Amino acid sequence: MSTLHVRIAAELAGVSERTVWRWLAEGRRGQVEARPRRDGFSLSDALWEVLAQAGGNVAELRRRMLAAQEHGVLEEWGARCVPSIPTLHRVIKRDLGAGRVLEVARPAGARAGVEPSPYDRALAELGLTDGAGGPLVVEEPASDRSAAQGQPDAAAGAAGVGVRAGGVRLYVPGARLVSTRQVAGVVEAVGHTVAARGMCCVFGDPGLGKSVAVEQVVRLLPGRVPVWRAVAGVAPGLPQLRASLCEALGLPVGALTHRAGPAGQALAGALAQPGVLVVDDAQRLTPPLLDYLRQLWDAPGCAAALVLCGAGSERAVARASALRSRVLTWHQVGRLEPSQLLQTLSLFHPVWAQADPDEVARVDEQRAHGNFRTWAKITSHVYAARERDPARQVDGELIEEACARLGPYP
Repeated sequence: MSTLHVRIAAELAGVSERTVWRWLAEGRRGQVEARPRRDGFSLSDALWEVLAQAGGNVAELRRRMLAAQEHGVLEEWGARCVPSIPTLHRVIKRDLGAGRVLEVARPAGARAGVEPSPYDRALAELGLTDGAGGPLVVEEPASDRSAAQGQPDAAAGAAGVGVRAGGVRLYVPGARLVSTRQVAGVVEAVGHTVAARGMCCVFGDPGLGKSVAVEQVVRLLPGRVPVWRAVAGVAPGLPQLRASLCEALGLPVGALTHRAGPAGQALAGALAQPGVLVVDDAQRLTPPLLDYLRQLWDAPGCAAALVLCGAGSERAVARASALRSRVLTWHQVGRLEPSQLLQTLSLFHPVWAQADPDEVARVDEQRAHGNFRTWAKITSHVYAARERDPARQVDGELIEEACARLGPYP
């Protein structure tokens, strides 16, 4: 190695040139040994969410970590120690450079007594409202809706129990879809995007209800607005993505999948009609595939809105810089708040009507952590125990028995 090589290595390693020469001498003598990585700290998704709640304030994040350490709950956030502020700054800068998105925006509250803006009128025309300060909206069970319409209940059989439109599993008979404040925030964000015919990215941890919320938004759209749903496959290639899009848009899949030119023209022609294209599990798409979506959306005459949804989709979209710059709305779906938990569960299933609020809060703090999918599974086991013994009360013992069935990964 020449002196120039040593100088470059010293700058990259952040040490002096003399240290690099010493390393080389030790290497020639065979005195090379593995050393642990010094900067091994990383921010978990829970800490990233705390940072977003703190408005991106690193000092506030560290204060909350110190408070969590004092109360012995720091490990629940995926950290064993509290690093220094420079270390936090370095780790956050590294993650942002790698494409991790920090979402600090919050849904706007109700604007009572304010003259409706053109945006508000556009949402009203689409039948969408923010609902941030309104009551929780409950959708009736499928059996009740079918009976009201004079139709047989297609979900009455064992194969259909707990499965709802859009592939949402509720795991227990009699459960109902509940529109929480988190869902209302998605309605506002996606509704704005649809009204503006823009592009939206809905992201958050698994099990928080992203797909349920997006499904509810598109079901609120008037019947004249077409909705096309596409699901990204596992490790898809461009032909697989074209096939998924063609199938969602009602185009002949077999004739167009492997013909790039005709397929692109057919997709561009279909997207010239005003509508909403929803791509679920968008985190599976690589930057070239996302750039293909961007080209379709940039085609002259495109009048469709694009909604990308999935856990980690914000990181996938951030890696495709051309598409990222065109995203109109970023919306992170948060966890259930403790103040709304019992009311939401009572509306979700009647089995929680007489539950002890303290026990529900304790289980949420220790096991569920505001994850609605986890609460749906707990509800299923509580319901089964009540069916075996209707005299049992939904107390701490019964809830613990249900939680024991969740295993180590609820």
